[in-house]
Amino acid sequence: MSDEGDDDWFEGGLDEDASFDEGGAPDAGGMGGGPPGEEGEELFEEDFASAFEGGGSSSGFDEEFESNLPRVDLGITGLDEMIQGGVPERSLLVVIGSAGTGKTTFGLQFLQKGLEEGERTVYITLEESREAIVEAATEKGWPFDEYLEDDQLAIIDLDPVEMANSLASIRSDLPRLIDDFDAERLVLDSVSLLEMMYDNQPDRRTEVFDFTKALKSAGVTTMVTSEADQDNPYASRHGIIEYLTDGVFVLQYVRSEFRETRLAVEIQKIRNANHSRETKPYEITGEGISVYQQANIF
Repeated sequence: MSDEGDDDWFEGGLDEDASFDEGGAPDAGGMGGGPPGEEGEELFEEDFASAFEGGGSSSGFDEEFESNLPRVDLGITGLDEMIQGGVPERSLLVVIGSAGTGKTTFGLQFLQKGLEEGERTVYITLEESREAIVEAATEKGWPFDEYLEDDQLAIIDLDPVEMANSLASIRSDLPRLIDDFDAERLVLDSVSLLEMMYDNQPDRRTEVFDFTKALKSAGVTTMVTSEADQDNPYASRHGIIEYLTDGVFVLQYVRSEFRETRLAVEIQKIRNANHSRETKPYEITGEGISVYQQANIF
């Protein structure tokens, strides 16, 4: 993929006096539930840079260990209780699930928690418009429009095709722009569209690895969403992202022998954090996702 013209997406986005500071794949140990799967133009209404300028029970837990890493809560009732102390700050997390399991809601709720605590946050969407994201959050009672006006939130809607033409530049500039915005949480929805840009599996692995490396170097707690594999709900569509992240959450439909269907969440892994291995039911309500930590699936 050529880098020619990569600077076009960035041009004119920042004030002339703006300055920036310079801003690995973990092992697959601890992943449960099933094997991984087999193997020039402006990008949005406002360019990339200008978007930043404003506009419970211990049952089922792993063995405890000492960790002095700062922690953050996800903001999801029940799920936070399944993680002792919260996820380590600056972790790279992935939420894997099929259509309708609430991946986007998960990401919005994760940002809402940070916004409530006075953090600055960034939402990058490859699937929806900026207006659609604000509307989805507003329906849940989360005032993203106000956060945008207060320069506490940046929403960036990237066109996947145009992103492919400027990916190298975005990958290079993203950490510096996030540092300048002073963000503490970031969501990318979804990494699956990034993966779909490449027909060749080795190229796909390389590009996804480089992009996740850039996200980690941004120094924020980051959550990406991913479509599940059609044949294996415990793996991402291309079986890559779960090996490049520090935490993996799986959202899925579970059907009983009586053909009753429920939504269920499982934490496959969180590096440097003690967490429950149990699969728990959850619901998507008018106020977001609620996990029933004390309940069983059926």
